[in-house]
Amino acid sequence: MDLNTVWFIIIAFFFTGYFVLEGFDFGVGMLLPFLRGESAADSDARRTAAVRAIGPVWDGNEVWLIVAGASIFAAFPEWYATLFSGFYLPLLLIVTALIIRGVSLEWRVKVDTLAWRKRCDIGIALGSYLPALLWGVAMTNIVAGVAFSSPGHVDSVIDGFLGLLNPRGLLGGAAFLLLFAFHGALFLGLKTHAPVRTQVHAIARGWLAIATLAVGAIYLVWMQLNFGKSWTWIALAAVALALVAAFAGLWSGRDRTAFFGTAAAIIAVGLALFGALFPNVLPSVTDVAGLDIYTASASPYTLKIMTWAAVVLAPAVLIGQGWTYWQFRARIGVDA
Repeated sequence: MDLNTVWFIIIAFFFTGYFVLEGFDFGVGMLLPFLRGESAADSDARRTAAVRAIGPVWDGNEVWLIVAGASIFAAFPEWYATLFSGFYLPLLLIVTALIIRGVSLEWRVKVDTLAWRKRCDIGIALGSYLPALLWGVAMTNIVAGVAFSSPGHVDSVIDGFLGLLNPRGLLGGAAFLLLFAFHGALFLGLKTHAPVRTQVHAIARGWLAIATLAVGAIYLVWMQLNFGKSWTWIALAAVALALVAAFAGLWSGRDRTAFFGTAAAIIAVGLALFGALFPNVLPSVTDVAGLDIYTASASPYTLKIMTWAAVVLAPAVLIGQGWTYWQFRARIGVDA
């Protein structure tokens, strides 16, 4: 295995880790409008408990995206340049939504009024729905390929933003959004006491489970039949088994099993999508050649230096983030 392949796997690992960790953050934000109590104060207390459940970890989860983007920049500069040029508008919208969400999360406690917190909750929800949808659109189009006007040129992607919003891309966006929402509901089931826990269980066992399963199955089978490889059927089987475990945990009240079931399902989805993409990094749907791990790569010396840096630094980052989750493992109540 050469370093080009190693760094493709590392980048796939970073993005998949981001979708697992930031996925439940997005899910919690998307569920805020559905957390309603018997009064305005009760609704606010439930949403506050949900926000506190992700409060110590959401910003650390976003670091995975920064590291993934930086790795593409250093290991595959042609991929970085072409991707960030051709997907400029959706990536700009994702970054803008993340800024709105971050500001809303940080400033939610700065003014002690229901009206202020309600406005911040709107910002959190908007900053969760939009990135979840657009990440699905972007990942689907990256795997499916885009239209190139010239080989390996920075400005050669000619689909445009509306071109990315094709039926397949929108289906991918809906699948990502629903899976993240379901993942977030199970995270809240693991991290909160009643009445929030009871409420998110009811949501997850109802329309959300049905929609996630139906849309996700259609999306993954469509992608597999059109772009998958023979071995990526194993990843799809792993998705199915993980969701069975998640549903079993949800209906039996085993929150840990349910949450880790959806986490495993997202990992398997990442394996299926990046497995279908390899060895390409941005395929072409025209006669013009796209980019693969060799045509988009940095120099061998650069990859070697990056590999040593990753070997030294990555374990420390993983240990540090794991320690954070352990320290804040307790459940949150509405009266916390």
